[in-house]
Amino acid sequence: MAAGSLLTLLDDIASILDDISILSKKAVAKTAGVLGDDLALNAQQVSGAAASRELPIVWAVAKGSFVNKLILVPLALIISSFAPKAVIPLLMVGGLYLCFEGCEKLAHVFFHRAPKSAEDAAQELRNLAAKPPKAESEKDRVKGAVRTDFVLSAEIIAITLGIVAGQDFTRQLMVLSVIAVVMTVGVYGLVAGIVKLDDAGLYLSERSGAFPRILGRGILWAAPFLMKALSIAGTAAMFLVGGGIITHGIPPVHHAIEQISHAVGQPLAVVVPAALNGIFGLFAGSVALLIFVGIQKLRGKPSHA
Repeated sequence: MAAGSLLTLLDDIASILDDISILSKKAVAKTAGVLGDDLALNAQQVSGAAASRELPIVWAVAKGSFVNKLILVPLALIISSFAPKAVIPLLMVGGLYLCFEGCEKLAHVFFHRAPKSAEDAAQELRNLAAKPPKAESEKDRVKGAVRTDFVLSAEIIAITLGIVAGQDFTRQLMVLSVIAVVMTVGVYGLVAGIVKLDDAGLYLSERSGAFPRILGRGILWAAPFLMKALSIAGTAAMFLVGGGIITHGIPPVHHAIEQISHAVGQPLAVVVPAALNGIFGLFAGSVALLIFVGIQKLRGKPSHA
């Protein structure tokens, strides 16, 4: 009898683990797009830091991301159980915040950045390499990255929750926990690798063999372009992800985008919805930024937008 009970228990455990594996794979596939956006946004946050502080910043943001998910996983389970209708409005608020941040970045680039000569830019890079940034600046960088991660993590958790909605509590908890860990380790492992590309290129360029030197020089040449591309992609991702969250929460807008994507046919049906979500995100973020700036002026406070 004891042996039979043990076999039954082991069979149940194996069944649960198999379900968790299948559901986790589905969740990873569904959240792959958010993973790419998360990677671009976080690599962008680290870009510009002194080389000696890049990995500490990545580690600090990764720890903040784990804390975010420790908050979000139980919160998602509670909301799903007691207030499932609140999930979409909360996600929309987060999406609007992403769009607002994206518009803040664009406003800073177009309205608040003074033109620099090549000599000024080179001197700024030399100063950055010679001494680490101020603690307050680094602290603000980490806090901003963790805030952005919170919104993207919330979307990842919400998508995963939708996949496991019909499962029992144990399976929901296990799948959400697996996705939280895998996504955090994956994103920040890749971010750490990207920000240290220049160090890898320098190391290879100093090797004795011809191929390592050529490869190292190629990496050193490409690394600044990659970081610039990630910076641009990170800002664009704010509008694509944020706009997508908002439009999914507004049925008429979501249905209109779907109808347009069906009307244009393949292969534009893949690109058009993302572009329309991004445009809507830019519009929503611009409105939010204008309201924020107006409130700041009414309160007599300078705006940092």
